Amino acid sequence: MTRSKIILLLALYFFAVESKAQTIKHGNVVTEHLVSTILKENKIGIDVNRMVKIYLPPGYESSRKSYPVVYLLHNMLGGVSEVFENNLIVNLMERGFANNVVKEFILVAADYSSPTIGSMYENSPVSGRWIDFTVNELVPFIDGKFRTIRNRESRAVTGQFFGGRGALEMAMFHAEIFSVAYALHPVATGNGYLPWSIFPMDWKKTFAAKTFDDVGSKIFVAVCQAYLPNVNRPPFYCDFFMEPDADGNPKLIPGNVQKAKRGFLLEESLSESASNLQKMRGLALDWGRFDTNQDHVYANQTFSRKLNDLAIAHEAEEYNGDPWSLVWTDNGRFYSRVLPFFSSHLVFE
Repeated sequence: MTRSKIILLLALYFFAVESKAQTIKHGNVVTEHLVSTILKENKIGIDVNRMVKIYLPPGYESSRKSYPVVYLLHNMLGGVSEVFENNLIVNLMERGFANNVVKEFILVAADYSSPTIGSMYENSPVSGRWIDFTVNELVPFIDGKFRTIRNRESRAVTGQFFGGRGALEMAMFHAEIFSVAYALHPVATGNGYLPWSIFPMDWKKTFAAKTFDDVGSKIFVAVCQAYLPNVNRPPFYCDFFMEPDADGNPKLIPGNVQKAKRGFLLEESLSESASNLQKMRGLALDWGRFDTNQDHVYANQTFSRKLNDLAIAHEAEEYNGDPWSLVWTDNGRFYSRVLPFFSSHLVFE
């Protein structure tokens, strides 16, 4: 091939890419508010007026079509506004629509923040019945307001880190609502290397604390509020897996450890949820090999092996990176893995 032909082909290629980029159409993000009845049951002062952000794809306004819905669960320490920060996720979806990576869908991101640390996507009389809120209030709210395909085959759930844990939990216990789940680097899927008895936490500080900001580890107090609730024990309304002995020193309570693990670590509930997971149209999880907490890596490896032993079809990938930097880039994991996964497993009109 001559040099001039090569230059011509390159010019045509870049012209095609540029032309294709110009065809990207834009949708719209709207904000709604859902006043929850379910979340009234709590001890931490949750605002029952929940903000919900909904991305409507480019064709929504001009068509009469109904669309699949993807529910995105934000990380425990974040908020719903961060999901749409800098329009990043919207740009990735719209480029995916334009490039036929996936057909158009509606994206829903509700606010799961709280006055303490945010939802772990649990049901607790202390820190909120967030699973029930999602299934019994949020999904019907969205189906009632927007042109959605109102069946499980066209409904997916996804999230990153604690949101990834939430996505797996929704699949495990509510396969009648969601048929597709993709968990990005989920945490608390199972036991890591370290026993809970040696976790670095200032228990004496927690025992003496009067407010949530004063505790020794916010995450583990939140775990206790979710999975060791005790509505008769202010100020945190929970028991702990370490309790003070006669001298005020922390003492391990094995029964509390096991009870907390049964609720918090997803592998503890795999056997009882196997029949639900076997009904999924698509189930996937991935994790970054270089998480600074290697317990997460080990737990996800084990979780995937246990899914195999239970004959649960799924995709699992350990990738060469950390949990964050390769997910939301132009051709990162959300664009190159999650969107095609939705395309393969969701039912579109």
